[in-house]
Amino acid sequence: MAVGGGKGDGGSGRGQRELRVRVKTARGRRLSSTLWLERQLNDPYVVRAKAEGYRGRAAFKLIELDDKYRFLKPGVRVVDLGCAPGGWLQVAAARVNALGERAGQPRGRVLGVDLRAVEPVAGAEAHVLDFLAEGADAQVRDWLGGRADVVLSDMAAAASGHRQTDHLRIVALAEAAADFALDVLEEGGSFVAKVLAGGAEAGLQTRLKQHFRKVANVKPPASRADSSEKYVVATGFRGAGAAEEAEAEARA
Repeated sequence: MAVGGGKGDGGSGRGQRELRVRVKTARGRRLSSTLWLERQLNDPYVVRAKAEGYRGRAAFKLIELDDKYRFLKPGVRVVDLGCAPGGWLQVAAARVNALGERAGQPRGRVLGVDLRAVEPVAGAEAHVLDFLAEGADAQVRDWLGGRADVVLSDMAAAASGHRQTDHLRIVALAEAAADFALDVLEEGGSFVAKVLAGGAEAGLQTRLKQHFRKVANVKPPASRADSSEKYVVATGFRGAGAAEEAEAEARA
């Protein structure tokens, strides 16, 4: 590993440039892997995540989304679908006061589900569960002791290398997450999910607008510029009864 960097400020007043880490291609390592490693080492969000104790740079995406839309309030109940490795659980637990550290504010609840076990996160529960399985929504409501106020999904299907296929897969996941959210959300609740820009998500957008009072699409600063990912933030869930009526009207 070599470090290439800029010159000192030399009294110019510009300040010293940050050093850039360059990774040499090692025997047995493909160029794509070398480039990925170099990008990771030079990503400021990766550096921040390590410094602040988050399990990945994706934590900052949720932080930025919540800073703008304020859906993670003290006292709310949160479900994180596909929660591994746990970075979003960390953010949610802190923001909804799941540890009860903020005196005088209501204590929230954070529950994550994933196909594999997740290392424990303070203030959150992580369960091994396929949210697509029959009865998964009832199981989550049982664990929560009621309905959720927020459903989160940062899930992404394994990349195939074919852009359109990957787009369709991630939109399908977002649609499945939306179906789950409609089954477990409390009236007034919020749904936040990752999608990929590309057109196939139009049906999802239409459906969410039937069920939520506000639907926004945003690319948070922590999302890499070269990525086509964006997030849909749907707030003000109309409630199960109103949702069914809206769908019936749409079909009529």
